[in-house]
Amino acid sequence: MAPREARRQPSRAVRPSAGRPSAAPAVTVAGSRQRVTAIVVVVALVLAVFGLRLVYLQGINGPAIAQEALKDRLVSVSSVGARGQITDVNGVPLAVSVERYDVAVNQKQVATYKGTKDVPGGAAGVAQLLAPILGANPAELGGTLVGTSTYRYIAKSVVPDVARQIRALVLPGVQLEKVASRVYPKGTLAGNIVGFVGADGKGAQGLEYSLQGRLAGTGGSETYEIGGHGQTIPGGYDVATPAVPGSSARLTLISDVQWKAQEAANAQKAATGADAVTIVVMGARTGDVYAIADSDSIDPNNPGAGAAGALSRAVTQVFEPGSTGKVVTMAALLENGLATPTSQFQVPNQFTTPNGAGVITDAENHGVEHLTLTGILAQSSNVGTVTAGQTLTVQQRYDYLTKFGFGSRTGIEMPGESGGILRPFAKWDGRTQYNVLFGQGLAVNALQAVSVYGTVANGGVKVTPHVVAGWTSPDGTYTPVARPAGDRVISQNTAGELMTMLQSVVDAGSGTGNAAAIPGYRVAGKTGTAQELSSNGITASFVGVVPADAPQVVVGVFVTNPRTSVYGGVVAAPVFADVAGFTLASLGVAPSDTSAAPALYPTTW
Repeated sequence: MAPREARRQPSRAVRPSAGRPSAAPAVTVAGSRQRVTAIVVVVALVLAVFGLRLVYLQGINGPAIAQEALKDRLVSVSSVGARGQITDVNGVPLAVSVERYDVAVNQKQVATYKGTKDVPGGAAGVAQLLAPILGANPAELGGTLVGTSTYRYIAKSVVPDVARQIRALVLPGVQLEKVASRVYPKGTLAGNIVGFVGADGKGAQGLEYSLQGRLAGTGGSETYEIGGHGQTIPGGYDVATPAVPGSSARLTLISDVQWKAQEAANAQKAATGADAVTIVVMGARTGDVYAIADSDSIDPNNPGAGAAGALSRAVTQVFEPGSTGKVVTMAALLENGLATPTSQFQVPNQFTTPNGAGVITDAENHGVEHLTLTGILAQSSNVGTVTAGQTLTVQQRYDYLTKFGFGSRTGIEMPGESGGILRPFAKWDGRTQYNVLFGQGLAVNALQAVSVYGTVANGGVKVTPHVVAGWTSPDGTYTPVARPAGDRVISQNTAGELMTMLQSVVDAGSGTGNAAAIPGYRVAGKTGTAQELSSNGITASFVGVVPADAPQVVVGVFVTNPRTSVYGGVVAAPVFADVAGFTLASLGVAPSDTSAAPALYPTTW
């Protein structure tokens, strides 16, 4: 046993004493605690930094950051307030706004299109799907889809059916914007009156231009929040200002009468080889314009090269009125008591002006004629008119021309109206002092010429011609246009005498305008042939009133440079009879009492 014990003793000798601590473990524990403390401090500092940053981001700068992020998700689109309609007096639409859509794309989002088994991804696939619907070339369309633009138009004014097909495809980045497009259902009918709008949707010509302020609607807008693929986020940010439509204009035009006048103008231009034909039809007592027809009227749906002529010649083109202007001289003589309808005059073939300014002749050679004042008007004698009219002072000649509206715009709502030409009488030369008595040396537009006869037909009161009857507001309320009181130009008695005198012009036995006769109706009117001041051209015309015994309608026909004849009684009077007869039937005007022959003044003595 002893030897074994001796062998185990050395191991007990090296075992540490139970009461003496080990130095190495004590150092290890202290280092660990220091490391833990350091880690805790570092973590606390990091957390503190994160906390402070979080407080800064959420508490201090949070709203600004959120707003910036929201801006990246917002899309704003504008909408145009529907333009008001333009209709004739019976509500027949002449210009309307219809629902259309503009197609736009976000090129960045288009690039995310994943495609299908049969359709490639990206812009090529989107173009492949859209091209057949838009009637476009896929390659060309694809080129417009590539890029970095977030809003680019690829098609304008597509119809609702096309828009529905595009919407059904649910393509990323493809957007539809509802707009109002202008359409003219009657095409060329009243095209030169209505005019058209430009690419910006604003009136460019005609009434579309002059009535822009009331026809135009007020635009709206909408800003909404979208997701990553361009989809609208339900319940997201959405603020809209609705568009407000414009008011609608109801015109005085009667579509059927306008059609008839245009057809007649085009037909007579072709028949006479004229440069142009203009016809004006107006209410005799109201100034309401029933038709203003210019041959070769434009189609506002496609004005094209004809856009330059979109303004009506009836208000823009001026010409010497010629013999139709003689009615003003007759009115001045009657009103001032210088002559009566039956005053007698010896009328030679020519008149030499007392001031030595020249010689005035009639259209045809003749010997000395014994004509009454009515006969002078009926035979359209220049010499007779000057012979009688020389008793008027130069001041009186000028005053009556201005009273009847020469030298001033009529005030119709159409744009571009010329006031004509009437120089101050102090600037008239010796020849002009006499020429103005028979409608030369001055210029008018067609509407002014018709307005003169409207004044006579209205008992001597001049009213402003109108083509706008009233307005309908967006809520459906119709308000007629206020009409100013007319201006008395001549007495009712003088106007009545003139109406009787003018019937002799159309009387088959004595007048130059017998081709203007309308079966069943008494007609009063005057022929005219004169030059255009700006050229060597000729304007042949006839302006008349029907029925003469109860005036309802004034019609003027003006033929520019006719090749078949230069006389208004030949090329204009028959057209008057055609258009005026149609208008009377359209309005339901009863025929004149023809049981007895009218009591006309004698034309000779």
